[in-house]
Amino acid sequence: MTPPFVKRYLIALDRHKWAGLAGFALIMGASVLVAAQPEEPPTYVAQGTLANNRPPVTFSETGTQIQAEGQVLSPEILLADNVVEAAAKQVDAEPDEVRRNATVEEPKKEKGKNDNAGAGSFIITYRDGNDPKRAAETAKVLMDGMVEQSRLINTARLRAIIQELNQRLPQATKDLRTAEQQLEQYDRREGPALVAAQNGNVITAIQNAEEQQRQLRLAMEGTMAQMRSLQQRLGLNPEQAYASSALSADPIIANLRSQLYQNESQIALLSQSLRPEHPTMIELRNQQQAYETLLQQRAGEVVGGNQVAAPLVGGNQIRRDSSLDPARQQLANQLTNLQTQLDTMRQQMASAARTEQEMRREYAVLPNKQLERTRLEQQTILKRTFYDRMQAALVDAKAAEAETASSLTIAKAPEVSQDAKPAKNAPLTLGIGALVGLIVGGGLILLLDSLEGKFYTLEDVREALRQREIAILGVLPLLPNLDPYSDDIPVVVDPESPYADFYERLRSNLRRAEGKTLKVILVTSVVGQEGKTLSAYNLAIASARAGRRTLLVEADLRSPSQAKSLKVAPDPDSAIEPLRYYGQFGDCIRLVPDVENLYIVPSPGPQRQAAAILESSEIRRLLEDVRGRFDMVILDTPSLSLCNDALLLEPYSDGMLLVTRPGYTEDSLLAEATDQLAESDFRLLGAIINGVDIPVQSVEPLLDEELTAHALGEDMAEDLGEVATSTRDYR
Repeated sequence: MTPPFVKRYLIALDRHKWAGLAGFALIMGASVLVAAQPEEPPTYVAQGTLANNRPPVTFSETGTQIQAEGQVLSPEILLADNVVEAAAKQVDAEPDEVRRNATVEEPKKEKGKNDNAGAGSFIITYRDGNDPKRAAETAKVLMDGMVEQSRLINTARLRAIIQELNQRLPQATKDLRTAEQQLEQYDRREGPALVAAQNGNVITAIQNAEEQQRQLRLAMEGTMAQMRSLQQRLGLNPEQAYASSALSADPIIANLRSQLYQNESQIALLSQSLRPEHPTMIELRNQQQAYETLLQQRAGEVVGGNQVAAPLVGGNQIRRDSSLDPARQQLANQLTNLQTQLDTMRQQMASAARTEQEMRREYAVLPNKQLERTRLEQQTILKRTFYDRMQAALVDAKAAEAETASSLTIAKAPEVSQDAKPAKNAPLTLGIGALVGLIVGGGLILLLDSLEGKFYTLEDVREALRQREIAILGVLPLLPNLDPYSDDIPVVVDPESPYADFYERLRSNLRRAEGKTLKVILVTSVVGQEGKTLSAYNLAIASARAGRRTLLVEADLRSPSQAKSLKVAPDPDSAIEPLRYYGQFGDCIRLVPDVENLYIVPSPGPQRQAAAILESSEIRRLLEDVRGRFDMVILDTPSLSLCNDALLLEPYSDGMLLVTRPGYTEDSLLAEATDQLAESDFRLLGAIINGVDIPVQSVEPLLDEELTAHALGEDMAEDLGEVATSTRDYR
C-alpha cells in the first residue's frame, strides 16, 4: 500500500511539475556555470608569527598588569584601520586590498596540552596573486604595525589609569579632610565626658550621690524622731512652737498681757457693784479691746511672714502661746531648730537626687558617644587608607611610564609559499547540482501544494472529517462519463452496474445511523464541483431501487436543471413563473421513466431571486406535502460557500449530508462551514467522500470509525488503495 505522503506528493507533482522542473533547471544551470569556470592562477602566501613579548624586570605593579592585559588581543584589534592604512601607505597599495588579503589567526590548541599554551600568539598571513616579494614585504609591514599597535594600546591604558587617578585624587583628599575635621570637632565637644567615663569619674560621682542620699535619709530620720519627742512633750507642732517661742520672748507682748490681766481683774471687781452701762465699765471694756488689738498687731509683727508660718487665731490664743516658761521656751526653740534642719536636709536630698539622675543620664549615653567616636575614627581610617592607596597607585603608575613596551614581538619572520588551487571536478559539481536541484524542485512542489490549502488524498479528507467529529457515511468512486460529448451527469441507472453497490451502502448507512424517522435529506457541499448533485441523483436512484417511494427535489435554483440525465424534460414555463410552478404539485413532480418509484421536481433555474423563492409559502407547502406522500425526499442544494440556500431549507429537512471530494475540498472552507453549522445547531448527519479513484470490484466500503462503532457495529473497513482525483468537474 502506497503511503499517504507519497500519494499526495505524486498528485502535487502532477499539478506543479513545471515549477519543480524550473527549480531543478535553475540549480543545474548554476552548477554548469560553476563547473565551466576556468582554473584560478596560483597565489603567493606570506606567513609570519607574532608571540608574547617577555619584558625585562619591572619595578612597578601597574607596568606588570598593563603588560599582562596587553597580551589579550584579538584579530580585529590587530587589523584595526590605522594599522591597515599605515601598511597600505608604506607598500603603495589600497587599504581595502590589504584588508581583504590579510588574515590574523590564533594557533589551534592540540589535545593533551595546556589550554594556555600558545595563548597570545598570532599567525599573520598575506596573500598576493602576482608578486611573492610584495607579499613578504606587506606581511612584514603589517607585523611591525601590529607590534606598534600593541605598544600604543599599552601606553593608552597607562595614561587612562594616570588620568583617572588624577581626577579622583582631589575628591579623596577632600573626603579625608572632612572626616578628620568631624572627628576633631567631636573630640572637642564630647572629649571630657568620654575621658571621665574612661577614668571612672562618672561612676564615682553616682556612688557619692547615692551615699550622700543615704546619710541624709538617716539624719532626717533622727531629726524627725527628736521632733516627735518634743511635740509630745510640748503638745505643739513646729509652727506652733515657733510662734509660742517668739511671742514668749517679746517684752512688749508680756507687758500687754500683764495690762490685760489687770484690766480684766478690775472689770471682774467692779462688775459686782456697777452695772455694764456704767461709764467706768464701758471705759474698762474699751481699754480691754484696745489692749487685745495691740496684742494682735504686736504678735503679727513678732511672728512675721503675714502669719503664714504660724497663723494667729485670736487674743486668747496669743496670750496662751506667749505664756511659755523658760524651760518650755527652750524646748520650743529646739523643735523650731530641728524643723529648720529637716527642711535643709530635704533640700540637700532633692539636690543629691537631681545630681544622681543627671550623672545616670550622662552615663547611659556614654556608649552611644563612644560608638559615634569609633564610627568617625573608622571612617577617617578608611578615608586615609583609600587616599594612601591612590597616592601609591599614582606613584606606581608614573613609575611604569618608563617601563611601557609592546606586548608582542615578531617570533618568526614572514616566509613566502605558493598556494595552488586544486583542480575542479566537473562531474562531481554537476552531480551535486543535480542532487540539490532535485531537492529544491521537490521542496518547491510541496510548498506550492501546501499554499493551495486543498485535500488531495482520501486520507487527508478522512483525517480532517475525523478531527471535526463528522461521521463518514460513504466513500464513493469516480464515475466514468460514458458520453464525453454530453453535459449530462453520469447516473447509475443500470441495477447491474458495479457502481450501484456504493450508493446502496450509502443508503443503508443512512438508514442504520438515523433509523426510520429519516425522511427528508438535504444534500450540499462546501464548494462547487464536489459532486453533490451526482451524489443526490444516485442516492435517490438507490433509494428507489430499494422499493422506497423517493422524490428528488432540485433545490439549486441558481443552476440549470439536470433532469435530462434521467430522461425527464423540465417545464419550459417554470423559469418564467417559478412560484406558480411550485404551487401546482401535479405539474412540478415528474415520474422518472427508467427507474421505478423515483420522482423528481426539476429546477426552474437559474433564478436571480433564488433565496426569495426558497422562502416562499409555495416551497413550504410543497415540502410539507411531499413529507407525507413519499418515503424518502432528497433535496439537492447549492454549496455552502456560494450562498445560504441550504441553510434556508434545513428547517424543512431531517438532517444534512455534506459532500466532499479530494482535490476540490479546501481546509479553511471546510472548517468555516462546519463551525457555522455547529453554531446554528443544524443537524449534520455525516459526510460523503466523493470522486475517489478506487478499484470498483474488490473494495469494501470505507466508513468512519465513529459511525461504524455507533450504528453499524461492523469491523473497520480496509483501506481503499491508491487514490487519485479526476479532472472532471462534478456539480
